[in-house]
Amino acid sequence: MKKLVFLGLLFLAACAGAALPGLSSPAPGVESPPPAASQASLTPTPPPPTLTATPAPTDTPLPTPTPTLHPLSIEAMRQREYPGSDIVIEDELDPGSNYYRYYVSYLSDGLKIYALMTVPYGERPPTGWPVIIFNHGYIPPDVYRTTERYVAYVDGFARNGYIVFRSDYRGHDRSEGTASGGYSSPAYTIDVLNAVGSIKRYPDADPNRIGMWGHSMGGHITLRAMVTTRDIKAGVIWAGVVASYPDMMMRWRATPPATLSAGARGWRSTFVNLYGSPEENPAFWASISPITYVGEASGPLQLHHGEEDEDVPLLFSQLLYQAAQEAGLPVELYTYPGNDHNISQSFSAAMQRSIEFFDRYVKGSP
Repeated sequence: MKKLVFLGLLFLAACAGAALPGLSSPAPGVESPPPAASQASLTPTPPPPTLTATPAPTDTPLPTPTPTLHPLSIEAMRQREYPGSDIVIEDELDPGSNYYRYYVSYLSDGLKIYALMTVPYGERPPTGWPVIIFNHGYIPPDVYRTTERYVAYVDGFARNGYIVFRSDYRGHDRSEGTASGGYSSPAYTIDVLNAVGSIKRYPDADPNRIGMWGHSMGGHITLRAMVTTRDIKAGVIWAGVVASYPDMMMRWRATPPATLSAGARGWRSTFVNLYGSPEENPAFWASISPITYVGEASGPLQLHHGEEDEDVPLLFSQLLYQAAQEAGLPVELYTYPGNDHNISQSFSAAMQRSIEFFDRYVKGSP
């Protein structure tokens, strides 16, 4: 009986054109026929959505790599930190007329740098003693000694109520590191700025009354430091190498001292080979020249120069004086007829003017 029912159903399905479950799959390798016309009214399965990539907005600029600044550039120097360290008194030296003298050390770039420091006698002012950071000129590093040279210069400021701090720079006397020269590397200026950071931590110093004095190469360091930091209230420069680098190349002696390292002596050709001449790449040469930024110096300047200076052209101080005036920076220039690089013949007059300038802008005396 069941067999008859099954055969009957099979016959009815064949007549209606339907398929029973399990009997509708085509044989392997045989393509299924298209659906019958009577099935067109059934709702078809929608096709999958078409995926398209969303283009980036055309007004969004692609990021550009940050150019690497030369270490000598003022912008690069402003990005550094100059914390200095606590000052360590290594030895107490013979005192001056009214001040103590110490052989001290501090840290710069992890190097132990030595210095001469004077501290006035007497009662410490409520905010601390005013300070003059003293930047010496070029002396062959292998013959430089902390307690020699510039004795009268240091004494002039020390006995007038200032702490005087004279850094030896790296590679000089017992200071660690390599002497690299003042123009091909920022190293000496870094040592001086860390000296500023160190003296600000010294309990007897007033961190808000710091001036800076520089001679020759030390004048270049002074100007570079004053356009790098805001901590220096005023600067005095004697016979400074303060012109732009192109002027230093073209209007200064062509043969640097043989005692400098090859790298320090060869910065002219090295920079031209790497960056092009000043005519080809003026932006680079401007970026490493402190005079470019004189309008942003941290305080007023006083310049001194002997008219018979055979080491550094008087023109350099005149160029800085003109640039400072044009930038609106308070500046004074004194020239001394018949005077040499050290202003030896008019030392007393130049020193008195320097002290009065620091008294006005650093010490705050009337």
